[in-house]
Amino acid sequence: MTAPDLRLRAPTPGLLALPWDRPLGEWDPAAVPLRELPVGPSRHLVRFVEVDGTLWALKELPPRIATREFDVLRHLESAGLPAVRPAGLVTQPGEDCSILLTRYLTGSWQYRRLIARLPPNRPAQRARLFDAMVGLLVELHRHGVYWGDCSLANTLFSRDGQLFAARLVDAETSEVHPSLSDGQRAQDLEILEENVASGMTDLAASLGRPPEIEEQLIEEATGLPARYEVLWNVLHGQAQFAFGDRYRVESTVRELNDLGYVVDEVSLAPAEDTEGGVVRLRVAVGERNHHARYLRELTGLEVGEGQARILLGDLRAHQRAIAREHPERRITEEQAIASWRHDVLAPGMRRAHAAVRHVGTPVQAYCDLLEVRWLLSEAEGADVGTARALATLAERAPADSAARSVVVDTASDIPVVEADPAVPPVPPEW
Repeated sequence: MTAPDLRLRAPTPGLLALPWDRPLGEWDPAAVPLRELPVGPSRHLVRFVEVDGTLWALKELPPRIATREFDVLRHLESAGLPAVRPAGLVTQPGEDCSILLTRYLTGSWQYRRLIARLPPNRPAQRARLFDAMVGLLVELHRHGVYWGDCSLANTLFSRDGQLFAARLVDAETSEVHPSLSDGQRAQDLEILEENVASGMTDLAASLGRPPEIEEQLIEEATGLPARYEVLWNVLHGQAQFAFGDRYRVESTVRELNDLGYVVDEVSLAPAEDTEGGVVRLRVAVGERNHHARYLRELTGLEVGEGQARILLGDLRAHQRAIAREHPERRITEEQAIASWRHDVLAPGMRRAHAAVRHVGTPVQAYCDLLEVRWLLSEAEGADVGTARALATLAERAPADSAARSVVVDTASDIPVVEADPAVPPVPPEW
């Protein structure tokens, strides 16, 4: 028997001891610490193993395809793009197959499980999902990555404040280029639209939703390219204006920051084929972590971009509140931050996390609490207070709120078909 070609980026004792010389389908659960987890539609065998305290995903592929996917995932990792992280590649010459090893994305879920657990027929929830997918595709295209099979089934989602964060989980058909042509981007968008439409309608049918929902789902899928173009044009547009109107630079930078992007460089140059001091604005955009980076610089907290937006607003509100309470004192920003972390954030996270029965992370639970409090207060025209917001969060958050997504934040190994005792059954209508 020919020995396998082993490339492990995390050569732990448990991984080294796995039966890499045998096809993945022959691994014996009695001898190998396999985990049974829900898997979406896949062309290849996918299994999960937990060794050395870490959960790993393994996929069996033809050697050529596995090597290409491993290389693409390595590129995505080095570029800091949202995707699963490659951990190893094992080629079995005697079996003419390879096993691709990736780190399991803890706290993430497939769209089928997410949609099945959310309230029926809530376009606002699906819109968050689609925004995450469009944002992921834009990021890939900005870095010269052609996905080739962008679909809900090839994406994993996690919560980030009031947003969803999307990560690429299947790069079998992906290609890396210095940059993409308009034609390549258009082709990826066409694939995205078709795959999302078929994925959502298939899911609706499998859940027993009425046929009338199909038209709505297809309409939402056909709107994805427009969502994409809006974001793409914001990032790549080159506005022209008079040199004296340089204030427009600030508004452009603010718009990009509001979208989460870090602006690395701004340049103004005379516009071609124009007269009268017209300039063209070009903006070099970096990572989409503007708010997360700013919050980290202020407080040392490491959170997601969506969570950072919410926490920054809460911090500023606390600064204004203590300034009103102590007008006679000058409170520095450092003092306000320390007060917020100790008196507001820490106890708020504990209480919010307890309210959702310790599902998800404390910081996400606190973001959910803030959203619920704001929604209830808006509805009543007055601040309802933390106690009522906590009770509502624990009981049943508003249907279209991002906080309602806490129902899917349960243990990642619970299949969709199993009932969650903490979640009321989903009504049969969508």
